[in-house]
Amino acid sequence: MPSDTKGDRKATLDAASWFFNVVTSVGIILVNKALMATYGFSFATTLTGLHFATTTLLTTILKSLGYIQSSHIPLADIIKFVLFANFSIVGMNVSLMWNSVGFYQIAKLSMIPVSCFLEVVLDKVRYSRDTKLSITLVLLGVAVCTVTDVSVNAKGFIAAAIAVWSTALQQYYVHFLQRKYSVGSFNLLGHTAPAQAASLLLVGPFMDYWLTNERVDAYNYSVTSTLFIILSCTIAVGTNLSQFICIGRFTAVTFQVLGHMKTILVLILGFIFFGKEGLNLQVVLGMLIAIAGMIWYGNASSKPGGKERGIFSIPITKTPDYSAVPLSDEKPDEKV
Repeated sequence: MPSDTKGDRKATLDAASWFFNVVTSVGIILVNKALMATYGFSFATTLTGLHFATTTLLTTILKSLGYIQSSHIPLADIIKFVLFANFSIVGMNVSLMWNSVGFYQIAKLSMIPVSCFLEVVLDKVRYSRDTKLSITLVLLGVAVCTVTDVSVNAKGFIAAAIAVWSTALQQYYVHFLQRKYSVGSFNLLGHTAPAQAASLLLVGPFMDYWLTNERVDAYNYSVTSTLFIILSCTIAVGTNLSQFICIGRFTAVTFQVLGHMKTILVLILGFIFFGKEGLNLQVVLGMLIAIAGMIWYGNASSKPGGKERGIFSIPITKTPDYSAVPLSDEKPDEKV
């Protein structure tokens, strides 16, 4: 039946999009960990600027070859998005420096309730009791896995709050812009990546010097470390694209909930490749709780009334888009 075929195609594309995001996200974490821990390249903000510069280069080439159709997004919307995204990157780096690992993880977990709040207030989304409980179970499981000592000070709390809210707003805005202007993932990246690359490469060296007391231009670039930087930039293109695809197909909340699967994979792969932290009973128990919560969330949010969006009031600007990866025209969380 046509509806069954359409539903199967959507489920396949959803799974492929999510797999793409998991592989690239976990891959770049492992590469960056090796780059920073083994080769001492601790300039995270500058490295992120290089990631977006590489993404800009790719989108420019694809646009010149005709794979990305020209479209228009107002400069004001691009500036808002870049501000949210850059505050997210800088805020996370500063939060990690000023806070304990435990409070840093607590702050990351709080992105889910903040994203829920934005959806409820801005999109009039309603969650069923099972959907709320499943999100709570995911948070509990990841907290058991990752949270150890928890200590916080005033400036650390402010940095964490800025990081959490800017990240949630940035992820919401990805979905907002794609829906409002009917642009695909590559197309949106083509609009936002150049501004992010320019701003981060301008601010990055100063921010990294403040955080590490080391200058990026004084780093001893070896052949191996340079190859790792290039590899990191290459994988980052897929990471940036897959994030836009997933948020476009799902929502920021679903992206955050399922995103904690990457946390679990990083823990497992970190143990396999680096072997510094063992998989003790607490970590295994937390993984099982989180996985159960994710499965529950998928079932609960896909049921009628599990997650309902109110009447959407954003005026849609129709812009023809022939981006490489089409967006779904169905409800984002109809099937996870």
